[in-house]
Amino acid sequence: MSAPPPLAGVRVVDLTTFLSGPSATQLLGDLGADVIKVESLDGDSSRAIVGPTVLGESAYFLANNRNKRSIALNLKTPRGLEVLRRLIAGADVVVENFRPGVTARLGLDPDALLAEHPSLVWASISGFGQEGELRDRPAYDMIVQALSGVMSLNGHPGAPAARLGIPAGDVVAGLYAVIGVLAALQARQQSGRGRIIDVSMLRGQLAMLSYQALYTNLNGVAPEPQGAGHDSIATYRSFRGGDGRELVVTANTPRMWEALCRVLGVDELIADPRFTDAASRLRNKHALWAILEARFAQRPAADWVEALAAASVPAAPVKNVLEAMQDARAAGDGSLIEVKCAAAAFENVATPIRFVGTTPVQPVYPPALGADTAGIMLDELGFSEAEVDAMIADRVVFADSLAEQVA
Repeated sequence: MSAPPPLAGVRVVDLTTFLSGPSATQLLGDLGADVIKVESLDGDSSRAIVGPTVLGESAYFLANNRNKRSIALNLKTPRGLEVLRRLIAGADVVVENFRPGVTARLGLDPDALLAEHPSLVWASISGFGQEGELRDRPAYDMIVQALSGVMSLNGHPGAPAARLGIPAGDVVAGLYAVIGVLAALQARQQSGRGRIIDVSMLRGQLAMLSYQALYTNLNGVAPEPQGAGHDSIATYRSFRGGDGRELVVTANTPRMWEALCRVLGVDELIADPRFTDAASRLRNKHALWAILEARFAQRPAADWVEALAAASVPAAPVKNVLEAMQDARAAGDGSLIEVKCAAAAFENVATPIRFVGTTPVQPVYPPALGADTAGIMLDELGFSEAEVDAMIADRVVFADSLAEQVA
């Protein structure tokens, strides 16, 4: 018998926009939570990001907002805030990524709300955290990549710092927010009380530095851009084959090093005093790289990958995103999912978390702005039809009028 999704029955009020927050709440929805996305009357600003569109909706928005319902509220009005307060009263989790202090100015102070609803879990995602001298500054992905040192590690020595090609600052903050929410929900099972969670995009990037942070703290020296290599392992690097394609090799152990030499036909390097162990190879890495690069240039990259794999040396071709998507599609292992509605469909990357013996969440197409406003207000929040129509007319909420919906 199949079990329900792990977050079935958990209601999330999503007060987020753009990417860090929406990526977090989409993951919660993928895990089975009922996510109600609260938008302004103009909608999440990411709906208008320039780029590919589906049915006139930005692919940027579509990539991060499946498995949600949308209610559009004017939070600058008392009645709009009343609707939101009713939503929060019935929620398990609230996730927001306003600048620090904004929710309090709206009359939605987290401490006060937890006093009123003790079991509520409130997660705040911001650029720099709820305290400190940077708290009021706006933050975007590249800002925190720059401030954290991440950009300084990306790219090649002597070249300008390079932004990671993925929105790591946003997505990592979203992942840490989900981890915090899940931990708070677990703790609530014992105590009955919720928590306030403070996630900083900058702190998330600092955490991603991993061993590089400790290397720096111990050495007192900033590491150089990593380029194609690794600070500690000389044979952990990319190389170019004779056809111009790149491959990566991660020969981390003595056995792998010796097998690499044999596959490349440079067995003499095994006994070469410059390369006898990992430390000596690292000291003499430029000389070693020159030898290896010359050998790799003699055959196509795919040939080397096949030969190295046969010798149990980890290697892989460097693929572009289109090739990676084609491979995932061909694998048919659920890495890609089709997200569709009556009028359109698109293929996107699935959540990588899978639960054996659990009913998977069927992806629901990202909602149109305010698509669920009326239904939520009538069926779940206790407003009358007259109240809903009045608020639609007064631009307190955004939705088609009830008469139009019935027609």
